[in-house]
Amino acid sequence: MLKASFFTAKRLMNSNNSGRSGLIVNIAIAAVAISVAVMLIAVAVVKGYQLQITNKITGISNHIQITRLDFNNSFETNPIEVNPKLVSYAQGNTHISFIQPYVIKTGIIKTNEEVEGVVLKGVDQTYHWDFIAKHITTGKLPDFNDSLPSLDVLISDALSRKLKIDTGQSLIVYFIQEGQSMPRARKFKVCGIYNTGFEDLDALYAMVDMRHLQKVNNWESNQLTGYEIGLTNYEQLNNVAVDLMEQVPYQLQVKKITELFPQLFDWLGLLDLNVLVIIVLMVIVACMNMSTALLILIVERSNMIGILKALGATNRFIQEVFLTIAARLIINGLFIGNFIGLTICITQYIWGWMKLNQEAYFLNVVPVEITLADVLLINAGAFVLCVLVMVLPARFVSNITPAKAIKFQ
Repeated sequence: MLKASFFTAKRLMNSNNSGRSGLIVNIAIAAVAISVAVMLIAVAVVKGYQLQITNKITGISNHIQITRLDFNNSFETNPIEVNPKLVSYAQGNTHISFIQPYVIKTGIIKTNEEVEGVVLKGVDQTYHWDFIAKHITTGKLPDFNDSLPSLDVLISDALSRKLKIDTGQSLIVYFIQEGQSMPRARKFKVCGIYNTGFEDLDALYAMVDMRHLQKVNNWESNQLTGYEIGLTNYEQLNNVAVDLMEQVPYQLQVKKITELFPQLFDWLGLLDLNVLVIIVLMVIVACMNMSTALLILIVERSNMIGILKALGATNRFIQEVFLTIAARLIINGLFIGNFIGLTICITQYIWGWMKLNQEAYFLNVVPVEITLADVLLINAGAFVLCVLVMVLPARFVSNITPAKAIKFQ
């Protein structure tokens, strides 16, 4: 029965359609193609955007921070001591890429023309510069390998514009210490300028040798603000955080990047809802157009349906015929839609011809990220849903009687 219905559907597909049905069929195919293309592009752009923004946030602050557990919500916290056991555990964990110490200290930068508040992030020679190195616009990375504290300071492009200062120039940072009437000052030399696209965060931070900040805080060389931990895979964030909680002493806390920047990650999560809405709307458009096309095909071939019923064909057989026709039309639309959608995604990935306003979107190019699993899931989902919806108009066949259909012709 299935082979017979497939053969009949093939003959009908090869036959010439009237102008009206042919136009409707082409519109239905176009609707499926456009819907699939839009779904592919929407998924690719949103996944790419989420990935790029997440990479930027984790590049600036890394995936996990370990600091002292207290109720101090300011940038400056009480110090913790170097923890060799924690470092050893992190280095042996396959999900952890690196662990690095850091010291945070707020200060006021003064140049010949401007004054600006800043958060100094002190790091040592073990700091991973991979992310920052990709965003250096002028100058070079600081060198903290000397036995003496380096005077290099790395500032952001936003801070450079506010202070009207460039590489090679000097600046003075004043530190206000609790219990001291006079601020302490340190002179640094700008070695490089970076721009990650996150102007609000960039304008806040400058990076220096952490030995200066330890001395300003009157800390020992084994005292730190905390540790930053980078992961090999972002998907392991929650699992690694739970494991670390079991390893650190009670006086320390483990903070995930999603807890440090909850607003940003909540915003990124809302993008998933946008994609879902787009997919639902596109599926509805495709299904409605396919249903209309199938109904018109059934009406225009009511005489043929009547003849088939007079020859003994069952309603189920005729429904299978028209469902097969609908399935072939859907496949044609899927093929065209995949070609259009993937072509746009691939060319955007290679050449980046669609641009963004970096100040508003934190990126200057529309990012795309799509996998084979995404493509297969979109295609399979669209095909199954469209075919299931086609069952309703196909049931219209049961209302056609042989006598009326043949007489009508």
